[in-house]
Amino acid sequence: MSSAQFAQQSRLTKESRSKALAAMTDSEGLDILIIGGGVTGAGIALDAATRGLRTGIVEAGDWAAGTSAWSSKLVHGGLRYLYNLDFKLVAEALKERGNLLTKTAPHLVKAQPFLWPLKMPVIERAYSAVGIGMYDVMAFAGARGNATVPPQRHFTKKGTKKIFPGIKDDKFTGAIQFYDARVDDARLVIDLVRTAAGYGALAAPRTQVISILKDSSGAVNGAVVKDLETDAELEIKAKKIINATGVWTEETESMAQKDAGLKVLASKGIHIVVPRERIQASSGIFTQTEKSVLFIIPWQRYWILGTTDTPYTEDIENPVATAKDIQYVLDQANELIAEELTQDDIIGTYSGLRPLLQPVLKEGSEKSSTKVSREHTVTEIAPNMSAIAGGKLTTYRVMAEDAVDFALGDEAKTRPSVTSDIPLVGANGYQAILGSIESIAQKQGWDKQRQEHLLERYGAEITDLVSLIEKNPDLGEPLKNAPQFLRADVVYAVQAEGALHLEDVLVRRVRLDLEQRDRGLSSAEEIVALMAPELGWSQKDAQHEVDLYRQRVEAIAAAEKTSTDSEAVAHLEDVESVAPRQKLNNAS
Repeated sequence: MSSAQFAQQSRLTKESRSKALAAMTDSEGLDILIIGGGVTGAGIALDAATRGLRTGIVEAGDWAAGTSAWSSKLVHGGLRYLYNLDFKLVAEALKERGNLLTKTAPHLVKAQPFLWPLKMPVIERAYSAVGIGMYDVMAFAGARGNATVPPQRHFTKKGTKKIFPGIKDDKFTGAIQFYDARVDDARLVIDLVRTAAGYGALAAPRTQVISILKDSSGAVNGAVVKDLETDAELEIKAKKIINATGVWTEETESMAQKDAGLKVLASKGIHIVVPRERIQASSGIFTQTEKSVLFIIPWQRYWILGTTDTPYTEDIENPVATAKDIQYVLDQANELIAEELTQDDIIGTYSGLRPLLQPVLKEGSEKSSTKVSREHTVTEIAPNMSAIAGGKLTTYRVMAEDAVDFALGDEAKTRPSVTSDIPLVGANGYQAILGSIESIAQKQGWDKQRQEHLLERYGAEITDLVSLIEKNPDLGEPLKNAPQFLRADVVYAVQAEGALHLEDVLVRRVRLDLEQRDRGLSSAEEIVALMAPELGWSQKDAQHEVDLYRQRVEAIAAAEKTSTDSEAVAHLEDVESVAPRQKLNNAS
């Protein structure tokens, strides 16, 4: 396949979705059908497609609409797991972190320094230095002797204050600085799906599996899906099905076999977002809290602070940060921050559900999400159907390899995984673009901040954005109420990244949902005006998209004032979705 063919095939559009559904439902059938379009499912699609398998992936919402868009946005080895002596998990994650930083996604994944504040000058520094030193050594070994991030550095109290002037004087005696990495989680998923499509995977979002098909022997041989854009029901034949639906794992499994397969516990994690100028620091912070961990993570225009880790039993479609959750994160952050944060400083919040493997509990014991394994497991649900759950964003590639190996059985020996060497869209040619970006930026009138922002979004595909602007210079203008983004960002989201609705752009492509108090609502009219001609919307269609998004914004704002998850979810129950999921009867 030529690079031009790959580039064209990797574009996700309204038309590519229709063609994918038509191809998935033809008489040829699929080798593998993947259910779930989060980071795990997207990684599986890429792994399967690059092994030469006829691959299809369906997702009931938009790509990354579930857990994968609501992480701490870190690619990390799991330093806290090292202190639990989970060496295998940490080593695996550090190896994957290095690969993403240097080979498969260097444009998306960036090294990020963190401070580990020390409260005791001698003993704590000694054992922390050993732990972090081991972290560095394991990363070095995983990268085959190459340093993918700088090693730890030790700072006195005075040195720490130079890096993080905003820290309270009485909360530390010094600090150790170590490195992990950050990533826009939703963009990682979208680029994974696009890369899989470039290698031939058939990808269809807003397509819900509503039943599993079996042959006369009881073996799974396909699925019935509902096109949530048209309400049409379609039949897909597949030799193997892999369930990668995260917190929906048990619901999906039950369509094939009741009371079988993996048991998953949903754990809610929330984050708050504050303006970059609100915290005076040039490094992030990582520390343990009484219930979870606290990350203070710097991004281009803001800080992300979190997280929580609490069992969740409400509607998994609509987790939201409650007033209690938000105050908890504020309180934990204010333990360290000298100029304490208030509710008025918050410009955004988000909430997601971690799919954690549920152990078998003895009668009378309590569920505690912090004791549930983060490691992933693959198991058979029914003949020809398997499920994978657990794990974390950093190790998605390993999870995908294991899932496809399991599905193929002995055939995996002759079709080994190759994804450790497969760059994602935007990675090929990235180093060359770095050499010419200044001239491109000068011609386009981009300042240093915009140049870095666009490079981290698109990598080598920044030239595609430039081509759009050259054809229509109006697209080179910033959005009026969100000048950090260009009008071209919106059009490219539709023309290449599979955005079908206003929500898709604001929440997972342009992501104003995270960094503006109105969640990007003030830019909605301008954005739908750009999307409408691309998607064939009438004026009525466009207004409906804005109205739906306004409902969502108002409902979340109301939910954030409540104290409990049940109260919060109640505010979102009546919000109309752009493509509502069908409630399943869970019949086997």
